Formats: sequence, structure tokens, C-alpha cells
Amino acid sequence: MGGSYFMTVGNKGRVVLPADLRARFGWEEGVTLIAVETDNGVNVMERSEALKLIRAELAGSHILEELFAERRAESAREDAGES
Repeated sequence: MGGSYFMTVGNKGRVVLPADLRARFGWEEGVTLIAVETDNGVNVMERSEALKLIRAELAGSHILEELFAERRAESAREDAGES
């Protein structure tokens, strides 16, 4: 794992990432980074890495089936005159 880096929030909220950190991760000008807030602080990662993380967390999940089942149940309640 890496080290610790000190950064300062500058004008208009801009933060400059240290050159060795950018080099290690291959982050060049124009790369899209995402800041993900966690209970332990903020993680900064490339957009593609965030998508991999989300896909891994949802792997094996039946979230769509659950969403459809909830929507069908809600629709049935509405059809029965319940709110």
C-alpha cells in the first residue's frame, strides 16, 4: 500500500495531487477522478476503478428483482385502494 500525502485546498477548492502519486497511478491531465466519502474519510479513485468496485459489491445481488417485487407490491396496494 502507499503512503501519506499532504495537500492543500486552494483557490476555488482546487487540490493539487502530488506528482509521485499521479505517476504511480498513471493519472494524467484529463483523467476523471471520483471522490467517494466513507465513514473513514474520502477515497479518491479513477472513474473506471469506482465502476469496478460498484460491480464487485453488486455481484450476486438480486437488486433488480427486489426492486421489481417492491414495485409490484406497491402497484397491487394502489390497485386495492391502499396508500
